[in-house]
Amino acid sequence: MTSCKKFSPFYNLAFFYFSVSFILRVVLIFHPITQSSFKFLESLKIFGLGLLSDFFVFVIAGVFLWLYLIFLSESKYNKPYGYVILGFLAVLLLYTASGKSIFDEYGGALPRIVLIFIGLKTILFTIFLLLPKYRTKLRFWLYSFVVFLYVLLILQNGLSEYFFWNEFGVKYNFIAVNYLIYTNEVIGNIMQSYPVIPLFSALFLVSGIVTYFIVKNSKDYINEIPSFTEKVKISGVYWLLFAISLVAIPILAKTENSKNVFVNELQSNGLYKFYLAFQNNKLDYFKFYKTLPNQEAFTILKKQFPTISGENTIQKISSDSLENHKNVILITVESLSADFMKTYGNQENITPFLDSLSQKSLQFTNLYAAGNRTVRGLEAVTLCLPPTAGESVVKREDNKNKFSTGSIFKQKGYNVKFMYGGDAFFDNMQDFYSGNGYQIVDKSSFTPEEITFSNVWGVCDEDMYNKAIKIMNIEARQNKPFFNHIMTVSNHRPFTYPNNKIDIPGDIKSRDGGVKYTDYALKKFFAMARKQPWFNNTAFVIVADHCASSAGKTELPLDKYRIPAFIYIPNEKPEKCSKLMSQIDLMPTLFGLLHFDYDSKFFGQDVLKSSYKPRAFIATYQDLGLIKDNVLTILSPKQEVKQFALKLDSKDSVSSEFQVEYDEMPLKKQKIDLVNEAISYYQSASFLLKEKKYQR
Repeated sequence: MTSCKKFSPFYNLAFFYFSVSFILRVVLIFHPITQSSFKFLESLKIFGLGLLSDFFVFVIAGVFLWLYLIFLSESKYNKPYGYVILGFLAVLLLYTASGKSIFDEYGGALPRIVLIFIGLKTILFTIFLLLPKYRTKLRFWLYSFVVFLYVLLILQNGLSEYFFWNEFGVKYNFIAVNYLIYTNEVIGNIMQSYPVIPLFSALFLVSGIVTYFIVKNSKDYINEIPSFTEKVKISGVYWLLFAISLVAIPILAKTENSKNVFVNELQSNGLYKFYLAFQNNKLDYFKFYKTLPNQEAFTILKKQFPTISGENTIQKISSDSLENHKNVILITVESLSADFMKTYGNQENITPFLDSLSQKSLQFTNLYAAGNRTVRGLEAVTLCLPPTAGESVVKREDNKNKFSTGSIFKQKGYNVKFMYGGDAFFDNMQDFYSGNGYQIVDKSSFTPEEITFSNVWGVCDEDMYNKAIKIMNIEARQNKPFFNHIMTVSNHRPFTYPNNKIDIPGDIKSRDGGVKYTDYALKKFFAMARKQPWFNNTAFVIVADHCASSAGKTELPLDKYRIPAFIYIPNEKPEKCSKLMSQIDLMPTLFGLLHFDYDSKFFGQDVLKSSYKPRAFIATYQDLGLIKDNVLTILSPKQEVKQFALKLDSKDSVSSEFQVEYDEMPLKKQKIDLVNEAISYYQSASFLLKEKKYQR
């Protein structure tokens, strides 16, 4: 066999992988979400360095192919070796099936996986040993199956990267890792959002065709199995490339340093990005980020909170008026970007009720979401602290008995509930809220008669609101005020909802339809609530959990974090608050309106007080941002700090207080005071959580 043919399985599959990656990059460049144009050198980075990354990643991923090919042999079936090997496999199979193997000590699915693998290996070896005349044909089909699996996974990964980009505008990140955990909701979402059967039928068909040509061009390897010496040479070349790849991949990742985030994302290899996200789901602030001496960090923080002392945020919040124990209903609306509303420039009239209600409310026109996922929004309004690096507190193991908005309400004698139309197990909401003193009302609390429509995420918003009204009517008769936090689900892909409710059919899976139905359901909720005796004694807080999309030209595009928020109190005079503020400030501001006296640990503040200094926090799971004085400061892993001057990109059709788009221009000289202030916020929040000083 010639040297070229010895490597034919590898280079044929590699060529196919490179082709898919090239086509994917081209498609993503022209995708509507890729809001950027690219210079020649940027294109060279995307395709040139991107191809190099793909090559080295393929070498690493090819380890299973190498393992399979290197153990192909005829001599192992010769007597007596064949029967010795079969006996060894049989003993190994019995050992793993005994339930007392070393694999059982690890628990989980590992023992079953190992048992299945050894069982299949034993069965195949037996067939190959006892039926020598079928050996060639069986080896051909087994080889074809291995190649088919590789082809299928390459194509499936390409599709997955495309759909992930379609949703988030980036290659795989932390969210993709989370999606592996919640397979029921995610697979269900895919099933309801996309034409899965035609898609996978085409996927299998194309995989079969590609496999046919690859096998045709590389079957010499199995027809003339390399000798032991040739296999040693093949392995030597492969392991040399493997070692080089281990070094080269992270080095190439460091070249993803363009100011244009789309260049970095398109240059990157999705599989390696997934690996990094899996590795970095827990980020220790003190290990990865720029820090200050703790005492200095809290001294800087004291400028914002003059009454704190020591390494904590304990403050005495007091009012000169009597406390007003109104009922409170907090509604966090799924994926409600500010620019869905008419006041922020939307011309489609998809939020007519919210547009109307905002004009009767205390409206916060310049409020930013803390993050770009639901758990970040829930964390912000519940714990009122900046978004710390890594996973949201909601999903951490140490997420219980925290100082929260619920704990304040419980101190004041309120009934406290978290209401969610889906399964509260998703995103760890059940564990977080029950562990912080909330009663849970989720889909499992509904009787069949109470569900008129549901999709993979849960019951429609109308059903959730109907259930909420029933519960609140019962609570109102208990002579105790109630605080109910409702999380909506309908404005989420696949955007399905009951038909004949709005002028956009619920089965065409339209985002505008999802928004409009969400608005419609809120209108019905308020219509029902107005008929209840508790309505006039209730404060309604409405805020988005995050924007509908987080993709942009920069790490933290401001327009992708701007969300609507307002507090409606019946018979109160409407107002507008245009101060720059964060999602974490919303509930402390409400407590101020209710004149609550309490000892606070919150980083969030009452923005209506004269002492408030405007700032906002926005973050991904690793980039931590502070907006202040028209500067965006971003703290990133590896102790990196970036700053951008913010220049308003105004639209003539939108009032000044509702403008959402800014150009972010890198600062040549850092503003150290703002850098240190950003560090003080994020470092102190991380410190308090790590040292368990943010407990109730």
